Order: sequence, then C-alpha cells, then structure tokens
Amino acid sequence: MKVKNSALEALFNQKLTSAAEAVSRLRSGTTIALGMAMSQPPSLLEALGARAEAGDIDDMKVYYFHAEEFLRKSLLRYSLMGRIVPHSMFLGAPERELIRLGEEDGNRKVVYFVPNTFSQSPRLFEEHIPVDAMLVMVSPMDENGYFTFGTNNDYTSGVARAAGRLIVEVNPNMPRVFGASLLHVSEVDAIVESDRPLPEMTPKTASDTDKVISDFIAEMVTDGACLQMGIGALPNAVCGALTSHRNLGVHTELLTPGLVDLIRRGVVDNSRKAINRGKSVFTFALGNRAMYDFMDDNPALESYPVDYVNNPHVIAQNDRVFSVNSTIEMDLTGACNSEYVKGHQYSASGGQLDFVRGAYASRGGKSIIAFHSTAANGKISKIVPRLSGPVTTPRTDTHMVVTEYGVANLKGLSSSERATALIKLAHPDAREALTKQARELHLI
Repeated sequence: MKVKNSALEALFNQKLTSAAEAVSRLRSGTTIALGMAMSQPPSLLEALGARAEAGDIDDMKVYYFHAEEFLRKSLLRYSLMGRIVPHSMFLGAPERELIRLGEEDGNRKVVYFVPNTFSQSPRLFEEHIPVDAMLVMVSPMDENGYFTFGTNNDYTSGVARAAGRLIVEVNPNMPRVFGASLLHVSEVDAIVESDRPLPEMTPKTASDTDKVISDFIAEMVTDGACLQMGIGALPNAVCGALTSHRNLGVHTELLTPGLVDLIRRGVVDNSRKAINRGKSVFTFALGNRAMYDFMDDNPALESYPVDYVNNPHVIAQNDRVFSVNSTIEMDLTGACNSEYVKGHQYSASGGQLDFVRGAYASRGGKSIIAFHSTAANGKISKIVPRLSGPVTTPRTDTHMVVTEYGVANLKGLSSSERATALIKLAHPDAREALTKQARELHLI
C-alpha cells in the first residue's frame, strides 16, 4: 500500500479485518456475487466455505462466471451443495463434475445455470438479480486511495457498486491496470489482505491441425486489423501465425498470452484503431505470471466493463475487426452450438455472438468461426445435419468458417450452397453421410 494521505490510511485500516470477520455478517438465504475467474478471492472463499462446512449458513445463492482454482477448492465442494447453491453463468470443469456427482447421487440438482449474453450481464445484475454482497480480489491501494479490478472488469466493476455490501481482498499479485478499473476505498465495506499467487492458465500446445487452421486465418488478416481472440490452443496458434503482421490492434473480451506476445513484439501498436487508439482493450484476462507482470501498471493496456467491450456497436467503430472464435458443432446451414454437449449444458454463450455481430458490422471486418472438423479423436464430425443443442450463433450471423480443410464465406449463399460448402470443410470420412443427410433435409 502506497499511501501518503493519513486520512486515507486511517480509512483503510478502519475497514481492514480478517477473512472470517469479513464474511461473518453474510446470512443464510441471501444472494452473493463473486468476481470472475482470477479475481475470485481465496481467503474470503475459504472463510465462507468454513462457515458452510460448520453448518453456519444454508441456502446461500452464489452467482459467478468462470470458476477457477480458488472457488473450486472452497465453495464448489460437493459436500457443501445445498448450503451453497451455485448459480453459474458460464459452466466449466468444476460445475460439470458437481453435476456428474449429483446425477450419481439420485439425480440430485446441485448446479443452476443462468443463460445469458456476456455483454448483458451487468444489466442482469442491476435489474434482475439483487445482490446482498459482492466478494472480489483487487490490486493494492495507491496513494490516492484507489484499488483496481486488475484482471477482471467484466461485470465485476458494476456489481461491486450495486451490491448491498462490498468486501475486497487486496493482493499484491493482482496487477494494477488502467482504463475504467478504479475502485476507491470509500466505496468498500470491508478489506482483507492476502498474497496468494494468482492461478495460471497456460494454453495447450498447438497441434498440427491448429497450425493449419491458424495459417488459413492469418492469410485473411490484413495489416492494421483489430483482433478479438477466444481461449485455447487454436487462438493462441493464430496469434503465433501473425508475428509478421504490422500495426494490429486489440479490442478483445479476453486478454491472453498470445495477444500479449504480439504486443511485446510490436506487432500490435493499436495505431489504426478509431476508438481507444494506442491502447489494447480487454474486459478480463487469463494467463500466466509473466502476463500478469506485463499487465501491471502498463498504460498500453486498458480494461473496461463488458457492456462496453462486448457491445457490438462499440466493436464496430473500429475498422477491420477480425473476431476468432470456435464452436462445438455447426449444422449444414451455418448455425453454431458452442455450449451444449451430449444433452447437457457444457459451457455458455459467453461473448461469442457479441463479437460475431460486432466484427461483421465493422468496415472490412470478418467474424471467423474456426474449429477442428472432428472431435473424439476423429470419431465425431463437428459439422452435423442438425444441432444437438441450442443455437449460440444463428446461421444468419455466421460469416467465415475455417477447418483444417479450408475456408468458406457463408454470407450471401443459399442454404443449398452453404451445405455444399460446409460438407467440403468436413472430414473426408464424414462427407458421404453428410451429403445423404443434406438430401434428406432437402438442402441439396
């Protein structure tokens, strides 16, 4: 804490307490919200988990996106289900494991999924989900009394101010960031301190298929383009294929090590952007320690709430936005299911549709849906006659499609032309069956 103002220091110390004391006022039957992903506060979560384990609280609704290590090990234990009632807005491995255990335990319902669009999440909390308390991790207070939300602005900054009570965990490992990320000590009800390292997310090594797909995408990206990348080995491989480009910009939901590498190399300088020129814009970050260190006190990066970053109208103000996302399956007309597997919710809509629409609305922009043609070691075609789950991206919005077998621009094509183009992008072993199914559906 770098504080020269004695009044601010006194205010900080007045609100400073232990994690156990900070959560002691949270009651059964109330609704709390948590910061997302890396901003989930370990000490507070452990203290709240201890209360639940002791039977001191019951039926507490917990709203959040992206459960990471701290939340998984504290509140998302099967033994606490019922006392803790998870309301996940983006399912991941921890929730899928809880759901599996609940099914084995007499088909017990333990996790509640809240369908949403990421860009609308601040409004959902403001108008539809009253929050009694918000728990979040922030960067240390500066000499003017300001923390920052660090890796996570997203819905977190808005809910922090709308909640009935705001409890923050101050951690020197949380990077201090620029943009609309400031939180003043006067806005906080209770403060705890910790120095736990942030969880790290290291992308998987790119496969040969990832590299083929990334090369197709890199050929489409022009110098001066503005990038949005999703998470995983493929988007990281795309970043690796862009190292010879120049004057790229970043306006992305998620900041990743791949994008940071392009910034470090000078490939990204944001000089051609129409808004936030000279700045790489993001709403949340997942990466490794080196990336968090790069983010810390770096004026080249700016963090904004998700209802700004993911607003299609805002996205479209930059020219040549290239949005790269993936999907679980695509039907023969171009509709995408990016969130449902084997009859179950697997993840969520996230911000995919926000950027699909924003990128296509930008002058010269391209929305790209890129994926391997198969799953399960080649046993399952990801191009299918009909989707097995909800539509995440409608066929009317899908633009460029890329698999290891090529590229298709679906805009302006009839349903018959789309089916023909997508069958060519499918694995050769699947094409005969897909052609037969397309005929049965009167597509060709």
